[in-house]
Amino acid sequence: MFMFLSDMKVGDKAIIKELNTNDNIKRRLLDLGLIKGTYIECVLESPFNDPLAYLIRGAVIAIRKEDSQNIEVDLI
Repeated sequence: MFMFLSDMKVGDKAIIKELNTNDNIKRRLLDLGLIKGTYIECVLESPFNDPLAYLIRGAVIAIRKEDSQNIEVDLI
């Protein structure tokens, strides 16, 4: 099922489908391991639900909602 990374809830697992961000943010996200086809799991949420923390390639990384709204994923 297609959705955006920002729509994931704690415990959801997905595969990264597409990064639709500007070049500066895209480069940072790629450096963090958010590459098409990568497995990602939502593991923590902050008190105000922004940012959310994701398990990506063995590391837990917090991503702001502003940035995660542009990342397409397929739930698994």
